[in-house]
Amino acid sequence: MLKSTPADARAMREAILHHLTYSMGKDAAHATRQDWRMALSHAVRDQITDRWFASTRKSYEAKAKRVYYLSMEFLIGRLLEDGLVNLRMLDAANEALTALEQDPAAVIADEPDAALGNGGLGRLAACFLESLSTLGVPALGYGIRYEHGLFEQKFEYGRQVETPETWLQQPHAWEFERAEAKYRLGFGGSVAVRDGRSVWTPDEAVVAAAYDTPVVGWQGRWANTLRLWSAKPANESFDLDSFNAGDYIGATAPEAQARTISRVLYPDDTTEAGKVLRLKQEYFFTAASLHDIMRRFDSEHDDIALLPKKVAVQLNDTHPAIAGPELVRILHDEKGLPFDQAIDLARGVLGYTNHTLLPEALERWSEDIFHRLLPRHLQIIDRIDDAHAKAHPDRKVTIREPGTVKMGELSFVMAHRVNGVSALHTGLMKTTVFKELDRLHPDRIVNQTNGVTPRRWMLSCNPSLAELITATIGDGWLSDLERLTELEPNISDPEWLRSFTAIKRANKAELAAWMAAEHGVQVDPAAMFDVQIKRLHEYKRQHLNILEAIALWQEIRDNPDAGWTPRIKIFAGKAAPGYFFAKDIIRLINDASRVINDDPVTNKYLKVIFLPNYNVSLAERLIPAADLSEQISTAGKEASGTGNMKFALNGALTIGTLDGANVEIREHVGPENFFLFGMTAEEVEARRRIDGHAAQAIATDPRLARAIDAVRNGTFSPTEPGRYAHIANNIAGADYFLVSSDFTDYWRAQRAVDAAFRDQDQWMRMAALNTARSGWFSSDRTIRGYLRDVWEAETLV
Repeated sequence: MLKSTPADARAMREAILHHLTYSMGKDAAHATRQDWRMALSHAVRDQITDRWFASTRKSYEAKAKRVYYLSMEFLIGRLLEDGLVNLRMLDAANEALTALEQDPAAVIADEPDAALGNGGLGRLAACFLESLSTLGVPALGYGIRYEHGLFEQKFEYGRQVETPETWLQQPHAWEFERAEAKYRLGFGGSVAVRDGRSVWTPDEAVVAAAYDTPVVGWQGRWANTLRLWSAKPANESFDLDSFNAGDYIGATAPEAQARTISRVLYPDDTTEAGKVLRLKQEYFFTAASLHDIMRRFDSEHDDIALLPKKVAVQLNDTHPAIAGPELVRILHDEKGLPFDQAIDLARGVLGYTNHTLLPEALERWSEDIFHRLLPRHLQIIDRIDDAHAKAHPDRKVTIREPGTVKMGELSFVMAHRVNGVSALHTGLMKTTVFKELDRLHPDRIVNQTNGVTPRRWMLSCNPSLAELITATIGDGWLSDLERLTELEPNISDPEWLRSFTAIKRANKAELAAWMAAEHGVQVDPAAMFDVQIKRLHEYKRQHLNILEAIALWQEIRDNPDAGWTPRIKIFAGKAAPGYFFAKDIIRLINDASRVINDDPVTNKYLKVIFLPNYNVSLAERLIPAADLSEQISTAGKEASGTGNMKFALNGALTIGTLDGANVEIREHVGPENFFLFGMTAEEVEARRRIDGHAAQAIATDPRLARAIDAVRNGTFSPTEPGRYAHIANNIAGADYFLVSSDFTDYWRAQRAVDAAFRDQDQWMRMAALNTARSGWFSSDRTIRGYLRDVWEAETLV
């Protein structure tokens, strides 16, 4: 890779000192680590901003089609190292900080993670923005500037406790507030017909204020914008009369009410108030984004018919599904276009990415809430549904049902392309949730298998491996990840494989040292690091993983001298605040870990660790150190996954089902380098139809029966023996996600993993082949697919 010159380091040092003085108001002798980090961030931001302005000018000059990516989540993590890496300035920054007697790693790590997402959905959006910039596509991401993000996860007596995420309580170096970009948005009120037009008069209003963050691509050739909306009161004036009368709370109530909308990612929607807030959030950011998009379009074009040729809007899941009715409202109510033309133009603009086959995740809103908040949009949805019925008289699916608005169906009907995110998922969309709509629109569903950016998920988080790859095949792989296949001939070279192995071992030793320092957990880096890091959900089956760990613990206790392969099971992930079953799984894992880790008979062979507050930065520690990647969802439930791709890219072997992108990963890395277990999606459906399927599985596997009994009888909660009886009863009873039915094969596959890991030379060959064959899973490749099949847009570099 291109190394920085001494001149680069000198220039960086001067820029840091300039910003330390004039942006932070500090001299070097009195500067804190945060001051140094902010000074460095501003120095890097200056470099990004120059490229950002140049890209914006080129977009306007070319009158190019723009891509707009609407997402409730953008899990961008830390941006400082991202910018340094993509600008190839990391070495210069390290040298400059060292010359200034600062620890570069500590300064860079001081940046808090931007708490703008939860998991794969938000991380995918972040990868896509970086790839859009790397490829030089004029694009903007649109989302919400959450004050507190999701939540910070802590454990009290093993239980998940949610506390506010406080990332914005520190100065955020990367954003620019756009005082001129504000839009007034309404809720509630009434609809009247005036001069032949429907006029919506809301009775509540807020203002969406824009904050822009530049997103720079590889080598700094192009930079796009992430525009986040913050909710402000529509009336900025302070109620002095109320304040002077002693009503201090009333004086600030409008501001507090407005700020609620952009305060927290995914507020608990188990209450009526929570549901109302969720719908407000979705309309708020979607409507503000569409107004901004139309303002930009109108500034460049006079002919509204050009809209689909100049604008592509991608809906990341159903959260921005209101985009269809809102765009129709703008075109029909505000611009006066005929209703049918408004629908056609809106459909030509909109694409919809489906991320789930879970019926409960395809949002549905009650008619009462919808009418209360968005009365005009409910009317428009009814007209869209009617128009679709007239165009397809034999249709058996509707957007509206009595008392309900179905956002998945609305998204499908109002999009010209609907894409799945893995080959399996896309095929299942056609036979399950969208079977009838696919029959009516057979060319609408397309596949775009997800990908990850190699700049963040290899070059930045695993620099030693990146250096080895570059020394072996050059640095062209960073912009063309499929060139990793050029590594394959080297894997048979014992010297090269020793270098690869040393890097993995060093990453594991570094993670072990960090866990000891930060969490007081002592682990042997020579043991297998077996990692499952995901949002907690029953279909992802963390309870299958811990059940197997319990069974393994029991087997080791019975026969401790049987030559067991030492293993460290590492979990991380958050459960939604209202998802009590998932939160109980977290507590079970923590309780089981305490018993297992304290057992002197078994703890040299098995330890279980649940690391709190999973985020991007923690993933960047775990993934390069992982030996085994747990991708064990019930077949047919995981749309794609992107963690599975990051693990394989960084040389971890996968144990997994034929679900989501696991199918394609196994095809690319080779079945012999993937530990497959479990039923297929078709077998899952058939198994569910068998009465007592869980009981049958338990009856044929004594290990499973004994592990479930340990969960049920209080082995891991002796002061409250019945604490986990409901989990045991679920696994042994209805067991919708088929933990019991897949357990025996999972156990078999795990013992195959044990045997393979004991032959370290062969294991490392398999790991290296995973890296060499994972190049297809680049988000650059995914974005090229969207450009071709969905957006019909072009690059400008």
